[in-house]
Amino acid sequence: MTATDPALTSLAQGWCALSLLHGRIESHLERVLQAEHGLSVREYFLLDVLSRQHAGEGGHLQMKQVADAVVLSQSATTRLVTRLEDRGLLSRYLCPTDRRGIYTNVSEAGLALLAAARPTNNEALREALDAAASQPDLAPLVRVVRRQDSRPGEL
Repeated sequence: MTATDPALTSLAQGWCALSLLHGRIESHLERVLQAEHGLSVREYFLLDVLSRQHAGEGGHLQMKQVADAVVLSQSATTRLVTRLEDRGLLSRYLCPTDRRGIYTNVSEAGLALLAAARPTNNEALREALDAAASQPDLAPLVRVVRRQDSRPGEL
């Protein structure tokens, strides 16, 4: 069954196409990030999310918020954080105002790896979108993504 299968409703066709686009992009990013930086897509996105935290009020994310941001369960997020912590890319500490809360910070090594991987990720994303743009069932979605790229901050 393809995204343009006539047996699918238009809503199901749209979802199928979106899922297909996402899968292809994620697979391409995974291959490139692993090959060039030794990072999985999930590791890259976790470092990216955590690098955007700030020290001000509400700036540090609790583990549930991190899990939501990287679209993983809390247990999978904890395992991912542990893996990156073991590699020296993250550190964890207890929240000073709520001893039950655990915060995570990106280390200097993590920030350096993220800075090196960000251009690779961006280029791989462009490559994946270029490949998808040539397919009629994916081209409309690619146009939407690219339109958002031309308007930063409006997603």
